[in-house]
Amino acid sequence: MTYSGVVTVGGPADVHELPDLMISKVAVGPMNNNAYLLRCRATDEQLLIDAAADPHTLLSLIGESGIASVVTTHRHQDHWNALREVVDATGARTLAGRYDAEGIPVPTDVAVEDGDTVRVGRVELTARHLVGHTPGSIALIYDDPHGHPHVFTGDCLFPGGVGNTWKDPEAFESLINDVETKLFDRLPDETWVYPGHGDDTTLGAERPHLAEWRERGW
Repeated sequence: MTYSGVVTVGGPADVHELPDLMISKVAVGPMNNNAYLLRCRATDEQLLIDAAADPHTLLSLIGESGIASVVTTHRHQDHWNALREVVDATGARTLAGRYDAEGIPVPTDVAVEDGDTVRVGRVELTARHLVGHTPGSIALIYDDPHGHPHVFTGDCLFPGGVGNTWKDPEAFESLINDVETKLFDRLPDETWVYPGHGDDTTLGAERPHLAEWRERGW
């Protein structure tokens, strides 16, 4: 089956099958949050990105093999509503950006710095701080050795723009600068973007609009 990245709350997961990594995407909760289950194909170790809501849905997706880790992309409640239930059920260690960890009520086992490596089995992802939507939002980049990169952006990059900065000019400037320098300037157009809500996109689809986003200020 061809992966589209289009999912609906209550609907099935969409699975992106890569040579070394399986990515399962589901939509959960009243704010249509995306949660992503990553499984290393060599070891079957699993990592969840954003235990956002609907713990039953997430635990069914995880299955009996459990997860080793759960990463929270940022401190906003709609991205951690099911975190306690998932951690209690699986014993997974928790990771979050260093500057958002204090805003997440479930204790963070690993405070992630910019440039840190996050592992799931033999697969390595690179964390990047993208500051502006929150002080400690992180994106996770998987540079697939067999193809193009994949980046999980939380609420920092969506189809059509960067995340909400609530008309704060300094926060917007910080976020768009980080998104440009840490994502667009370093990664190719083919890079697949998995956001915290809604449909996926690619850097190539969004790149022509960067100047437009700066001009409009959001």
